[in-house]
Amino acid sequence: MGRSEGPLDPSAGPVQRLAFELRKLRQDAGGLTYSVMAQCTDYSVATLSRAAAGGQLPTLEVVLAYVRACGADPEEWEPRWRAVAREVAAEPEDADDADAPYRGLTRFEPSDRHLFFGRDQLVARLTERVRACRMVAVVGASGSGKSSLLRAGLLPSLQDQQSSECRLAAIRILTPGPRPASTHSRALTASQSAGDTVVVVDQFEELFTLCSDPAERAAFLDLLVSAVEPESRLRVVIAVRADFLNRCADHRPLAAALTDATFLLGPMGPVELRDAIVKPAVAAGLIVERTLTARIVEDVAEEPGGLPLMSHALLETWRRRRGRTLTLAAYEAAGGVHGALTRTAEELYTRLSPERAEVARRILLRLITPGEGAQDTSRPAEHAELQALSATGQSADTASVLEQLARARLVTLDGDMVHLAHEALITAWPRLQSWIGGARERLRVHRQLTEAARAWNTLDQDTGALYRGTRLATAEECLTGRYRADLTPSEAAFLDASIAAREQERRAAARTVRRIRALLAAVSALLLLASTVAVVAFQQRSLARAGRDRAVAEQVEAEAGQLNATDPSLAARMYVAAHRLRSDREAAAGLLDTQNIALSSVLSGHSQAVYAVAFSPDGRTLATGAGDDTIRLWSLADPAHPVPLGKPLTGHTDWVYWLQFSPDGHTLASASRDRTARLWDVRDPLHPRALGKPLTGHYNYVFSVSFNHDGRILATASQDHTVRLWDVSDPAHAKALGHPLTGTDEAVASAAFSPDGRTVAAPGHDHKIRLWNVTDPARPKLWSKPLSNPDVVYAVAFRRDSKLMASVGNDYKVRLWDVSDPAHTKPLGQPLTGHTDTLLAVAFSPDGRTLATGGADHTIRLWDVSDPRHPALLGQPLIGHTGFVNWLAFSPDGQSLASASDDHTVRLWHLPHAVLAGHLGSVTGIAFSQNGRVLTSASAGRVRLWDIRDPAHGRQLSELPGQHLAIRTVFQPRGRLLASADSDGTVWLWDVSAPDRPLRVGLIHTGGADQSDGVLAFTPDGHVLVTGGPKYSLRLWNVTDPAGPTALGSPLTGHISFVHWAGVSPDGHTLASTSEDDKVRLWDIREPARPKPLADIRTVDTGGTLWGAFSPDGRLLATAGVGHDVRLWNLSDPAHASATGSSLTGHTGRVTWVGFSPDGHTLASAGEDRSVLLWDLTDLTRPAPWGKALTAGHTEAIETAAYRPDGQLLATAGPDGTIELTPLGLGQAIRRICAGTAGQLTPPEWRDYIRELPYAQPCRA
Repeated sequence: MGRSEGPLDPSAGPVQRLAFELRKLRQDAGGLTYSVMAQCTDYSVATLSRAAAGGQLPTLEVVLAYVRACGADPEEWEPRWRAVAREVAAEPEDADDADAPYRGLTRFEPSDRHLFFGRDQLVARLTERVRACRMVAVVGASGSGKSSLLRAGLLPSLQDQQSSECRLAAIRILTPGPRPASTHSRALTASQSAGDTVVVVDQFEELFTLCSDPAERAAFLDLLVSAVEPESRLRVVIAVRADFLNRCADHRPLAAALTDATFLLGPMGPVELRDAIVKPAVAAGLIVERTLTARIVEDVAEEPGGLPLMSHALLETWRRRRGRTLTLAAYEAAGGVHGALTRTAEELYTRLSPERAEVARRILLRLITPGEGAQDTSRPAEHAELQALSATGQSADTASVLEQLARARLVTLDGDMVHLAHEALITAWPRLQSWIGGARERLRVHRQLTEAARAWNTLDQDTGALYRGTRLATAEECLTGRYRADLTPSEAAFLDASIAAREQERRAAARTVRRIRALLAAVSALLLLASTVAVVAFQQRSLARAGRDRAVAEQVEAEAGQLNATDPSLAARMYVAAHRLRSDREAAAGLLDTQNIALSSVLSGHSQAVYAVAFSPDGRTLATGAGDDTIRLWSLADPAHPVPLGKPLTGHTDWVYWLQFSPDGHTLASASRDRTARLWDVRDPLHPRALGKPLTGHYNYVFSVSFNHDGRILATASQDHTVRLWDVSDPAHAKALGHPLTGTDEAVASAAFSPDGRTVAAPGHDHKIRLWNVTDPARPKLWSKPLSNPDVVYAVAFRRDSKLMASVGNDYKVRLWDVSDPAHTKPLGQPLTGHTDTLLAVAFSPDGRTLATGGADHTIRLWDVSDPRHPALLGQPLIGHTGFVNWLAFSPDGQSLASASDDHTVRLWHLPHAVLAGHLGSVTGIAFSQNGRVLTSASAGRVRLWDIRDPAHGRQLSELPGQHLAIRTVFQPRGRLLASADSDGTVWLWDVSAPDRPLRVGLIHTGGADQSDGVLAFTPDGHVLVTGGPKYSLRLWNVTDPAGPTALGSPLTGHISFVHWAGVSPDGHTLASTSEDDKVRLWDIREPARPKPLADIRTVDTGGTLWGAFSPDGRLLATAGVGHDVRLWNLSDPAHASATGSSLTGHTGRVTWVGFSPDGHTLASAGEDRSVLLWDLTDLTRPAPWGKALTAGHTEAIETAAYRPDGQLLATAGPDGTIELTPLGLGQAIRRICAGTAGQLTPPEWRDYIRELPYAQPCRA
């Protein structure tokens, strides 16, 4: 809304100082008015006045226009503006990074030992281990500091501590590369000098990602294993990423050598982190603010892979230092641990010209190998390979781009090789992730072709090394057309030669066929030729069409993946388009991921910023008002296809700021910058008409209008510091009521009636909210003294019961107020945070359970305010607008939200309904009843039962009485019982045959307080319940009489740590359980009173296994754990369980849950990375991921999940306090997308994203 040119404090900051100087310049120029200045420039009055408002930094062009209008010298002011911009952005000063005490993404080298801190104890232990063992494997997550530990820690330590018992002849460092045995055989030969030779093999995973020759790999491993022989005089230390440790086990001699020689590298603790932060600075004579140290420790502690991000953030903080001090402000300006790397990469990328940016993309993608069942890894490339990109028709100079990437420390130049500075860049930079995700299969094909082309050249271009058959068809499909430019000349020549050889072979085959046909009778030959040509032509045409559609679908999926970050609604339509072209798992995952997000239709029609939006009371009409001075009406009779009604309403002579319908829907009120309010008769929306004369009386902009509960009174707020009341009982003859409401000497940003009509709330630029008692509208008075706020307040909204008010403004925060007694209003709790800029809009849903807010950060956030004392964020922010969100309005049924924006559009958001909110804390357990109609949830110790027969309208049925410690629940199969487990070891049994009236029927004291994670499981017949027990044990209980449950047998022991999960196989014969160690324990419980232990399963996940699940047929067990992966085990013979296939990777945090779909065809996993991954189990030897991960709408980690028994719904829950219900039907997802994204993927957008095909409406009838 409007901005007042109030007083400015030049000491408040650089923006305010610049605004103060601009105002002084204008006064020195004779006090020019902004209207006069606007006539001298290409900018509006509003733009020029905002430049001197002090709210935000104006652009350089606006400042120079302002200066010219005042007759001043632009050349003098441009350096001023740049200095302010640098100060605002905390732009780092130019510095020689060689003097930096931090290494950013680059690893520490032996010469950096004086800066390597925080790992002293670890270095000492590793040194002893290397002395004791001839082979040691340092295992850790990507980013845990393995390379730096070896180079700047271990090697200097070995050199310093040489003795007669352990003398070193030489130290060698290598990385495997694509041909490890050929390249490094000499390095794995002991030195002739006296003593042992230490060989450090860093980046050991390259053996599996870069070396494609099994024989070469085996030869290298044999050389390594020979080091364990005492006479070898070799000591080998390998550094391997944890997710590749299972690949080491495939080589039996290596696995045997590493059995007792694995050194696990975990995350740094707080003390170690403080040393790593502070001591390098001290060594360089610098000071680190204590608050900065505490903040970084909090950001990084216990986070695997966080060290390179921390090091980069510290380097950027050092570059922004003030004198000798590293400050918290500089750290935050750099973006912090989680934003600094992204900011560095984005700043470099956006500074590049489009041509150079494209070269940078190609370079970075060449430095990455996409993971196959593992995380993506870096791939060193020869400088000549990258330089060859300049010969592919690119105008940009590759060398120059490489130099810029190196200066930004995103890549390192090491002799003839170029390396990605650290694999952390892959996961930390969303743009790079989207590039990889959008081209994963193509990158795999490209990497294979690169190696094949190199081999071809090595063999003097032997035709026998060319591609043929399927490999050639795949390469041709993936790497021709628009992607050919990604190839180097050598690669392109190899592909061309392969295609030419194929064509030559075809021609030769054709000549042979012709010679044979010549021997046949003429007529037969002609007939055969004709039919053959027809068939071949048809097949080729079909194959070409299918290949084209497949390639285009992949392109569309890639584009949609990138758009997800900026406009999920447009991305959703593109996934529908991709699905129409080719129904694959990637498109299916994209479609399913839309089920838990708000989708928006775009209403375009205004030519300027849209400020106002309002629904009619019946929800069938939407009104919008904009800076083009018009009001438009839209028909929502079919919400899936909003259409404009008639011509725009004209009459206002300046921007339309606010709209509201009267309660009966007959009248529309509007407020305008032209200093008037107007009333419109909209009983016939096709033919609206003005009612009476404009309401005049305000002598400045009118910001808002608001009807009281019966529509007889209208309130208006103005820049003239007043609120006015109007009698509009006869809208054609409206008249002022009494005197203006005054009390402030600044603008009143808006005014809103409470639904009961007793109060008008008026927030203002004076940082106050005034509540006016208008029970007697002729004599309004303040209920109490104004409510104080720390900054300008722009808008308020009342809940329908008039007891709760929300306010938003310039401090980026949302405040809730208890106004049940307006004379004694009080704030509720702490302000809600999350927005990153000024808030302009706020609205309550009709049921009062949801609050929507939006503003200058271009986003909309939804909040669960069903309990205003404990509000919580609902889902991810709603994104899609590219300008300020100026106003919001809920539809009367609460199913839609309309938003008006500076980007000239209105969006109609179709909100996801399949969410159960209102929990007061983390949801730790959920379970479906066997018929799928009821869901239980455990949160903050309380258990609730929900009716989810219609997931879109889930409702709470009841809450188990007296529950304060519950952490998990489970339904009895084919029974009426519900069991709930408390954290103190108590288990309660409930009769839920009437779920709205649960009855407590039994109690079990397990004796397992704090020994398990609320372990609960019924046997399939429902007669036996498995619970935790004392000393990390399990207990079996006979619950056929729930009023008197009895223990069966002795406690099941074997676990040595906290038990996380227990489950029973579908046939009831086998019990499995997991704990904080790396074992899954199995028992034969066919005789529950006499269970027999079976052989344990070793998962190799030393962090612990958090969850497990049996397949519906009982033949498989899936486990999920701390190590970020999921594993499958063959339990066809439970006494001899064995691993099935490789571990399933893709999660970037602990995997907290895993489950099979009821039909057994799909496996789902959820984790702390806020994602759900789906796996196709059609081929158990190679489970196939469904493409992109699903977020399920959560804002924090996912702690637990459950399939509905029919397999058509997946429920997920976690610390954000919500249960998200994700329908798994593609048809339902497509219908929702098509109904909720009207105006998306227009023909022009289609041409931008899908150039290869003519426009085809994805949502055809």
